[in-house]
Amino acid sequence: MTVESTAARTPRRTSGGKRAGGKTATKAAKTAQAQAAEPELVQLLTPEGKRVEHPDYAIDLSADELRGLYKDMVLTRQFDAEAIALQRQGELGLWPSLLGQEAAQIGSGRATKDDDYVFPTYREHGVAWCRGVEPKNLLGMFRGVNNGGWDPNSNNFHLYTIVIGSQALHATGYAMGITKDGADSAVVAYFGDGASSQGDVMEGFNFAAVYNAPVVFFCQNNQWAISEGNEKQFRVPLFQRAQGFGFPGVRVDGNDVLAVLAVTRAALERARRGEGPMLIEAFTYRMGAHTTSDDPTKYRRDEEREAWEAKDPILRLRTYLLAEGLADEAFFSELEAESEAFGKKVREAVRSMEDPDMMAIFENVYADGSALVDEERAQFAAYQASFADGEGK
Repeated sequence: MTVESTAARTPRRTSGGKRAGGKTATKAAKTAQAQAAEPELVQLLTPEGKRVEHPDYAIDLSADELRGLYKDMVLTRQFDAEAIALQRQGELGLWPSLLGQEAAQIGSGRATKDDDYVFPTYREHGVAWCRGVEPKNLLGMFRGVNNGGWDPNSNNFHLYTIVIGSQALHATGYAMGITKDGADSAVVAYFGDGASSQGDVMEGFNFAAVYNAPVVFFCQNNQWAISEGNEKQFRVPLFQRAQGFGFPGVRVDGNDVLAVLAVTRAALERARRGEGPMLIEAFTYRMGAHTTSDDPTKYRRDEEREAWEAKDPILRLRTYLLAEGLADEAFFSELEAESEAFGKKVREAVRSMEDPDMMAIFENVYADGSALVDEERAQFAAYQASFADGEGK
């Protein structure tokens, strides 16, 4: 909701027809207008770790559940850090970090039910964790030793989608199928602020609205589409785009795991009741690089990152747990030890992965075979054999 502010009104004019204060007044007015136009941010836990209430999104979690959310975020961050280090050591081909987005992913992931279906991008490592995807399988994809990484139907978690925005259409189509089957489950489609500029996402919105599909569009607005900031992507708050397609949108503090959980849970329940799609904009920040091939120092200021570090999702929940006596130092010490052991396990798992058979790439291409694939297989086999004979080196 937008609250009108008297400070945002046009500055008065002088008797000569010029605005009072000239350019200074005009600049001040624009700043005030921008501040007044800031949309409501659903928040249940402030950056300082203070619990607040929201009239539309209440949540009541036990101490065990709160500690569980904290543990999820800590282990997910450890996993991410290990993956970055492994890529730098040449063990992985590439890695898209989720650093800073743990609350958005764990909160939304824990809001889903087993029979819901999730369509991720390529950065939803925290959601994969919540859905029970084996970390080793996920890393195998980025090492290039498995075919996608996991069976999507085992966890109702689709394979990572590298093509930007296309999963919005996949999710919408799947959700439309759910209504045909008479199921009462829901679908979540993840994408980033950059993907919101893709036509596939807009088409997904339109189909979902027209067919009242039970899909929740979950956008992690981490402020940067690689090197392009929000100001070069859209002119209105991202969540408001839903209005043009005829369904509701909401902006939530993406660094507040409690708010994300509450909002996503409500949106999924709404979808299951047959009330159609909803767009959630999780307002968060990508603390690291877009991927390990990117250098964010080329396009963003250190001050920006430092400002967001003060909103760290893990730190704020830790502060709350300590202040309310819901966790003690023993809990955090034990979790730190568990996290270190988990990191070691991840490193060992990656380094012990066996390389696939070089000829396996030609398998499962066509169900009934293909003359062209057979020809390519033979050519590649001959090329590989040439190395054994000392040729082609």
